[in-house]
Amino acid sequence: MSYEYDPFQKQKDPADEFSSAVRWTVAASIVLGVVSTIAFVAIVLAIIDCLKKAGSAIPSYARIASRESDPVSVKETRHEPSSHHVEIAVESSEDKVIQDSMVEFATIERFLSHMALEKPIRFSPEQIEGFTNNCSTILGSGAFGVVFKGQFPNGIPIAVKVLTNHSNEKIKEQFMAEVGTMGRTYHVNLVRLFGYCFDHSMMALVYEYMENGSLNTLLFDENREMEWEKLQDIAAGTARGIAYLHEECQQRIVHYDIKPENILLDENFNPKVADFGLAKLCNRESSKVTLSGGRGTLGYSAPEIWHRTHPVTHKCDVYSFGILLFEIVARRRHFDENVRESYQWLPRWTWNMYKNNELPIMLSLCGITEKDRAKAERMAIVALLCIQHLPDARPLMSDVVKMLEGSMEVPLQPDNPFEYLESTAPKFQFHTGSNEDFSTSTANTITSYSPKRTKGRLEIELASC
Repeated sequence: MSYEYDPFQKQKDPADEFSSAVRWTVAASIVLGVVSTIAFVAIVLAIIDCLKKAGSAIPSYARIASRESDPVSVKETRHEPSSHHVEIAVESSEDKVIQDSMVEFATIERFLSHMALEKPIRFSPEQIEGFTNNCSTILGSGAFGVVFKGQFPNGIPIAVKVLTNHSNEKIKEQFMAEVGTMGRTYHVNLVRLFGYCFDHSMMALVYEYMENGSLNTLLFDENREMEWEKLQDIAAGTARGIAYLHEECQQRIVHYDIKPENILLDENFNPKVADFGLAKLCNRESSKVTLSGGRGTLGYSAPEIWHRTHPVTHKCDVYSFGILLFEIVARRRHFDENVRESYQWLPRWTWNMYKNNELPIMLSLCGITEKDRAKAERMAIVALLCIQHLPDARPLMSDVVKMLEGSMEVPLQPDNPFEYLESTAPKFQFHTGSNEDFSTSTANTITSYSPKRTKGRLEIELASC
């Protein structure tokens, strides 16, 4: 078989073959690029969706702790119940979570902001001076510092407590107590610690600003009126804050100084426990607390704080809250020398009226109307339960909350809180209603609270063990 050349047969052009291959290659590349792009977009959308779900699932108390030596710009968004929406832009050198300003997705920024929500910010002295306009507006002062009104650059008001004589060991101890306890807490009924300043030239604490001041001005100012229902809400809210400290924190926190001056009220008169300068962290495994001396304010402090007749536990806060309840019911100090002698010491007067079935008469004398009498009577009985002489006989604060709210029955026959007062004793004098912290050691004696006033001082009978 021979092959003959056909002059009319069309020959394949090499250039055409190359062009066809290129076209196929380009088409395949385009298709592959489109498929890759769609896959990439799908992956990105899936990641964003997962981040959104993860961000909503993170609890408010989740936190990331880091320490950086280089100054960074930190912007935190804080959301609090019954409080301001706070955005703080500050320069911080350490003790802060770094929020990467290059993160493009708002979801991630929001996630990181919430993670750092509870950690107080460390401010510089210059920032404190800027916030307070060089400490120009004084809100109040005490033995250990002066409180100034200020505001963050975005206009959110704050209260700045500048500690005086910060080389004093007592003040350093109180500073560490405030930061160490309030920096661990987040509750609607606890004052928020936004940050602090610790420098050789300044020690300061930066709190949320409470528009309506402290509870003592509401209770004891005759010119200020308040509906009874709101007073009941204040009592229950305060109890919830203390219950959180005792029963819900990772480490139990004992406040030691519950009194009207340390209960602050926000713009809606919601109560918040403040001033943790005497507070102490306790392990839950150990119910006893070791103290080197007395602690708190006499008249509000439990007897075992001063006379060590019984172990000191978190139940000392329950006793103080009971005294506070008496004052809320009667809207007067727990001791008043200007009234008839049998009325002077409010807890004893309440017990005497209760055991004689005359509690409604007492409540009427305190100005409580018929429509509020049942709730006020319940509150008075809860107060009697709280001031029992034996710490173990006092209720848990969570049970106090339930009784005040009406979800738990109140015992109809509380024990006599003053049964231990029946013996006679020598006399001991102390101030009441003071903002000072008395830290003195006393002998093992039982305090007999049967007070009399002499020249503005309260005489207390002491019965030997």
